Amino acid sequence: MKIGIDIGGTNIIIGLVNSNLDLVYKEEMPTNGHRGYEYIRDQIISSIESMIWKARELNRGIKSMGIGIPGIADVKGDTVIYSANLNWRNVPLGRDIKDKFNLPVYMENDATVAGIAESAVGVSKGYANSVFITIGTGIGGGIIINHKVHKGSHGIGSEIGHTIVGENFYDCNCGNNGCLETFASSKAIENYVKMEIENGFKDTTLLNIGQNINTKSIFQGAEKGDKLSNMAVDRMTKYLAIGIVNIINIIDPDIIVLGGGVAKAGDFLLKRVREQLSKFILYKEIKYGKIELAKLGNDAGVIGAAMLEEYN
Repeated sequence: MKIGIDIGGTNIIIGLVNSNLDLVYKEEMPTNGHRGYEYIRDQIISSIESMIWKARELNRGIKSMGIGIPGIADVKGDTVIYSANLNWRNVPLGRDIKDKFNLPVYMENDATVAGIAESAVGVSKGYANSVFITIGTGIGGGIIINHKVHKGSHGIGSEIGHTIVGENFYDCNCGNNGCLETFASSKAIENYVKMEIENGFKDTTLLNIGQNINTKSIFQGAEKGDKLSNMAVDRMTKYLAIGIVNIINIIDPDIIVLGGGVAKAGDFLLKRVREQLSKFILYKEIKYGKIELAKLGNDAGVIGAAMLEEYN
């Protein structure tokens, strides 16, 4: 049995994964990133202890642990070098957990581990070259080339969310302006709608829900024909398509998989992205990689994190 830990900007999911890559038990808790590293680390340690007890109830031991983080880790899996959404720099998460439990601990970018899971048991299973894009609070990427995880020479070879796709009205958490995640993440969609309302846009039903505007309500509004909601979704899918075209032009993968919370918009989102993509694709006469929705949902990060031992 292995433990997989998926740390997101909003929630943390921890689970037990068996040798068949089945997620047999999981727990979820809010990340509470504003409370700092030590608080989050201690919450994770408490949940790991719970997982170990649960494994014992099943008469199983824990072989290793894997952690997916919204950022980049060092090659040893000891330190989170940088996480913009958690405001972490050089925090020893992997080392702290290794010291606490005396078990092998592996750490990778959260989108990379989700991509590993989709490649093993999800929608991209059987494809040699795949790209996973997770769309949530931020945007992450996981790239698999010839069935192997692509990290690059310095471990930052999949930072799709921080590719520059335009000039925006606010800066990214990383300090740059124009990052893909400031155009196409849940935060980006919400920021755009709130900016338009603050600037006096009134032709929208979103005004009726006041402070409760979120990505889900914006997509629901778009499906019902709300003008501002559709403006926001069109803008988001346009820039997401630009980001995807850049990936296609550089990597030419078999399949690009969209996951994360925003992907719960389902076929409505997928149709819009495909329509936008057709406008920007370079070689229109040549077949390009399929664009599909992730199959494993929120479980992908946990399953993929538990599999990290096999990729190290």
